[in-house]
Amino acid sequence: MHWLQSLDIALFHFINGALSNPFFDWLMPILSGADATMRYFIVALLIGAIVTLVKGGARARICLLLLVLVVAVGDGLIVNSIKHAVGRPRPCLGLTEIVARLGCSTSGSMPSAHSANWFACAMVMFVFYRRSAWFMFPLAAAVAFSRVYCGVHYPSDITVGAILGAGYAVAIMVGAQLLWRSLGQKLFPNWHAQLPSLLQPETKSPPTTPQSAIGNQQLQTDWLHLGYLVIALALVARWFYIASGVIGLSQDEAYQWLWSKHLALSYYSKPPGIAYIQWAGTALFGDTNLGVRFCSPLFGAILSWLILNFLAREIGARKAFLLLVITFASPLLVVGTVLMTIDPPLVLCWMWGVIVGWRAVQADGKTRDWLLFGLATGLGFLCKYSALFAPVCVLLYFALQPSARFHLRRAGFWLSLGVIALCTLPVLIWNSQNGWATVYHVADNAGLDKVWQPTLKYFFEFLGAEAGLLNPVFFIGMVWASFAFWRTRREKPLQLFLFCMGGPVFFGFWLYALHSRVLPNWIAPAIPPLFCLMALFWAERRVNLKPWLAVGLTLGLVMSAVMYNSDLLGKVINKLPGDLDPSHRVRGWRETALLVERERAQFDSSAFIITEHYGTTGLYSFYSPTARAAAIAHQPLVYCIDADAPVNQILFWDEYNYRKHRVGQNALYAKRLEPYKLEAGWLSKWFQHQPIGYAEIPPPLPAPDRILAQFTSVTNLGVREIIFPDGRVFQRVQLYGCYGLK
Repeated sequence: MHWLQSLDIALFHFINGALSNPFFDWLMPILSGADATMRYFIVALLIGAIVTLVKGGARARICLLLLVLVVAVGDGLIVNSIKHAVGRPRPCLGLTEIVARLGCSTSGSMPSAHSANWFACAMVMFVFYRRSAWFMFPLAAAVAFSRVYCGVHYPSDITVGAILGAGYAVAIMVGAQLLWRSLGQKLFPNWHAQLPSLLQPETKSPPTTPQSAIGNQQLQTDWLHLGYLVIALALVARWFYIASGVIGLSQDEAYQWLWSKHLALSYYSKPPGIAYIQWAGTALFGDTNLGVRFCSPLFGAILSWLILNFLAREIGARKAFLLLVITFASPLLVVGTVLMTIDPPLVLCWMWGVIVGWRAVQADGKTRDWLLFGLATGLGFLCKYSALFAPVCVLLYFALQPSARFHLRRAGFWLSLGVIALCTLPVLIWNSQNGWATVYHVADNAGLDKVWQPTLKYFFEFLGAEAGLLNPVFFIGMVWASFAFWRTRREKPLQLFLFCMGGPVFFGFWLYALHSRVLPNWIAPAIPPLFCLMALFWAERRVNLKPWLAVGLTLGLVMSAVMYNSDLLGKVINKLPGDLDPSHRVRGWRETALLVERERAQFDSSAFIITEHYGTTGLYSFYSPTARAAAIAHQPLVYCIDADAPVNQILFWDEYNYRKHRVGQNALYAKRLEPYKLEAGWLSKWFQHQPIGYAEIPPPLPAPDRILAQFTSVTNLGVREIIFPDGRVFQRVQLYGCYGLK
């Protein structure tokens, strides 16, 4: 091994130093993806993917699918796992006298991901297009060589990467072929008859009666089974993603985790549903990321199943499957399958209510369907108050569809309101016992006490946020369909019903943005019915939508992938500064909580911690093992700064009254600092891979007057930063030593 290592180092110095020349100095960084050319390369790949989806045949599409699969599995799972297991430092960290043409990275060196990815892709291309070997393998070798020349990998790293990439590419392709051969005939009989071999797609055996009703039914079943398979795979993948810890909890999730340790009829700002959902998840998987978020992917899978089956009955399984894929390419819906906030259960209950409500408003609608509608709305209300918009939306449908108004003379609709009223009792009882705190809180959040002063500031802010979060292509399609169908609404009751169950919420909040800021997630329950309306509307059109769908799906899937892991952006363009990273609010909290715990122990091991916000109280309590055990035992170590009247749920709990239980003790006050403003022109520097500074670094903040008044003396201990290995700052916290609680 010593001899091999010496040979490896000698060969590295020969390539990195002895072979240096101006031409290689220009070319090799480009091949390594460290130049602006890389951005054009990524754009070219995306355009190529779109063209393949629209114009390509079976061979091209299967090849594209396997390329995506081998890169996703190889780079995301195999290569990274081996890197972490081997833990070999990069040459810049282990050697001297190197030419670091791409800087220095702290990530693992063995094996080279670039080498593995390129040789894996070359192998896939070779299987489907033999002549591609003449340019793909030399190109892969050149990329691998560039990694050594630029000083970021040893020769052995790229050699192992090349062998590994080619090997797992073959294994994945063979595995896919075996699965297709064994399961394809059972799950997708019609497709399997047309395409018996994935790796030789030109050998077709068309069905004997392709135009028959039986053949068409089998084809619809194939699409339905594919939808079920995608939903199941997505569910498992999301659970693994959550358990991996790529992102941490958000402030609301950690805050509501504290609620799950204090089960009640309701809470200051929200109904009780989220607390019981988190209680169930943590009862199964413990107080972990997976425990807190376990139900979110599950709710997303059930929602997808409901939509798939509902639309399959209305417009066919193929178009229903297409809408399912569209939901995977809409970032707002993607977020709802990972973060366990109050929106995922609300959206699920709302769509369930839409489906049973559609059955209920039919001429032969049954009372049972109305009771289910009431139950769905009531359960939605127990998760979020805006579920009460649902019966109002049904009344709007009655107003616009005269033929359905007879339901107002029957008991069904009114019984559904009775079920909803029963579900509101826990919230009403809790509020009657606590001075109707929720009513005042919700009214204040909605800005109902503000004088009406129309402004376009929030209106266009809402437009931009929703266009981005819903995918610009599908946002336009949804809005277009909402208006374009209007002329024929009387002849299309289903489209009208879907509009009534989504349009008033979406467009109502949009108009309300003329008055106050509207958060992007407020319209979440309106999106599934409006997306279904879009699918129904375009299913009737004979326009070629393939190019737009391909653009929308490609753009949306890329956006969703970046939302899952924002570091992917750094692999193709450049990593955003931590202050602007889209995952800023869900990363660095574990490190921050542990840092604050260490500072507390150094300051005074018997001291307690005070935070400025209920969200950070939850996060520090969750991620610090000491604080978590204390919170579960109802003997908290982390408190939220108190107020003259309760302004969050924590201040309703007597055990969190530190002025009652901690008199005379010292405390560490930890205040999270907002992201700093970057210098002017930071975007241009970011694209050019140049260092980015700050417009100004704010001076240290004085301790809040309330803290100064509560303690005998307070000392500013300074600002601490959570810096990731790549040098980015994700969290900042200012600490104060507080002596002698009065």
